[in-house]
Amino acid sequence: MKKVAIIPTLLTLGNAVCGFAAIACASKIDLEKPATEYYFALGGWLVIGAMVFDALDGYVARLSRVASKFGGELDSLCDAISFGVAPAFLLLRMGPGWEPQPLFHQILAGIATLYMVCAILRLARFNVENTPDPASHKRFRGLPSPGAAGCLASLAIVRGEMATRWPNLHPEVLHAGIMVWSTLGALAVALLMVSRVPYPHVTKQILRGRHHFRHLIQVLVIVFFIITFRDLALVLIFWIYGLGIPLRYTLLRSLRRDPFPAAPRPGMEDVLPR
Repeated sequence: MKKVAIIPTLLTLGNAVCGFAAIACASKIDLEKPATEYYFALGGWLVIGAMVFDALDGYVARLSRVASKFGGELDSLCDAISFGVAPAFLLLRMGPGWEPQPLFHQILAGIATLYMVCAILRLARFNVENTPDPASHKRFRGLPSPGAAGCLASLAIVRGEMATRWPNLHPEVLHAGIMVWSTLGALAVALLMVSRVPYPHVTKQILRGRHHFRHLIQVLVIVFFIITFRDLALVLIFWIYGLGIPLRYTLLRSLRRDPFPAAPRPGMEDVLPR
C-alpha cells in the first residue's frame, strides 16, 4: 500500500466521526421527554462540523500536494455517513409527530430513505465524473451532498433550540411547521442532488485565489449574520443555496427562450408595391 497523508486523512476521518456522533445523538431523542430535544441541535451541529472537516481535508491535501485516489475514496465513504445517513436519521427522529397519521409517517420514512439513496448516488456519480481538470471543479452538477445535509441539519438545530430561543411561541405550531418543512424540503433536496442543475463550489471560491474587496465584505457580513442569528442564519443560507440557485437557473433559462417569438419584420421587397 502506498504512503498515506496523515493530516488530510485524520481530517477526513473527523468528518465520519462527526457523522456517527450525529446519528448517536439522534438515537437518544425521545419526543415524550422534552429534555432530550437538545440532541436535535447537537446532531445538527455535528453535521455542520462534518462539513468543516470535509472542506478542510481536500484543501489541506491540495495545499500540501498529497491528494490521492485513496483520499478521494475515503472522503466519499465518510460523506455517505455524515451527509447521507446522519441527516436521514435526524429526519426520521422528527417523525413521531406523524404517528397518529400512519400514512404520513410512512411517507416520511420513504422520503428519508430516498434522501439517503440520492446522497449515495450523488457521491458515486461525482467519483465517476470527477476529472483532474481545474475548470471542472468550479461548479457541481446537482446539489452537493454537504449542501443538502446542511439544509436538514439547520432545521434540526432550530428544532432543538427553539424552546430556549422562542419560549413565548406555541411549541406545537413550531413542531408541526418544522415537520412539514423538513419532510417536503428533504424530498426537494434529494431530487436536486441527482439533478444536473449547476451549483457553484462556494468553498473553493472562498479558499482559492484572490478576490475583490466586495467579496471580503460579503463574507464578513455572512459571518456576522451567523454569529448574531446563529440557527436562523444557517436556515436561510443553506436553503437559499439549495433552492434559490435552481429557481434562478430555471428563471434564466426561461428568459433565454421566448415562448412567443416576434414575427419577422418585412423586407423592402414586401413593402414596395409590385
